[in-house]
Amino acid sequence: MTNSPPQAPLGEGDRPAQPDNGGASPHAIPSLETSLPDDITRSAEELEHARKLFAGRIEFLKSAPALEHLPNPVVPEVAFAGRSNVGKSSLLNALTGRKSLARTSVTPGRTQELNFFDVGDPLAFRLVDMPGYGFAKAPKDMVRKWRYLVNDFLRGRVVLKRALVLIDARHGIKDVDREILEMLDKAAVGYRIVLTKADKIKASELAEVTERTVAEARKRPAAHPEIIATSSEKGMGIPELRAAVIEAIG
Repeated sequence: MTNSPPQAPLGEGDRPAQPDNGGASPHAIPSLETSLPDDITRSAEELEHARKLFAGRIEFLKSAPALEHLPNPVVPEVAFAGRSNVGKSSLLNALTGRKSLARTSVTPGRTQELNFFDVGDPLAFRLVDMPGYGFAKAPKDMVRKWRYLVNDFLRGRVVLKRALVLIDARHGIKDVDREILEMLDKAAVGYRIVLTKADKIKASELAEVTERTVAEARKRPAAHPEIIATSSEKGMGIPELRAAVIEAIG
């Protein structure tokens, strides 16, 4: 077992200051949500409920390099998957309002374990940071190990309520992303696509990549039709992402 050192619960002092915007999401493209027919506009109450839950207790539980090290399946879980360097750690930190809950690394593909985080006091649900994929320089045995671990986890984890698949908005869905989408479809695990780094492209480009992504999602049996565009740096889409997590756990 190769647990990372446990992290103590993080308090208010560990959270980055947030701009006072009245609780609204600082979207670069305010009209994008309403331009998608199947998109669901979150109510202020939903966003505030999600904000409060994520402002509470969140702490690292354990790392699992293999299925025998998984924590007991006692609460719902929501998993985050994404290609190496897609910005998964930064998005998890923004989602939870912590500076270093998910450790960012200068070496893409460094974390090859399932990392579990407890949310709520009492415990309400868990976030699962899945190993990054698509690392070109990784040894073949590491890639094979990743496939076995992720596939077995997706197929056998009864408390897994949803996966959030992160896609770099600058590139859209690539073939390496389609591999994880296929795994989720075959495992019958519901998932939602989340665009990251949406602030790095023009509004017209974001609308374009969102359209393409929605079109592909609608062809897949386990995909949710709603796409969430986010920016960890700007806070774009983070309130909506929190609400989507709460919706997933029921």
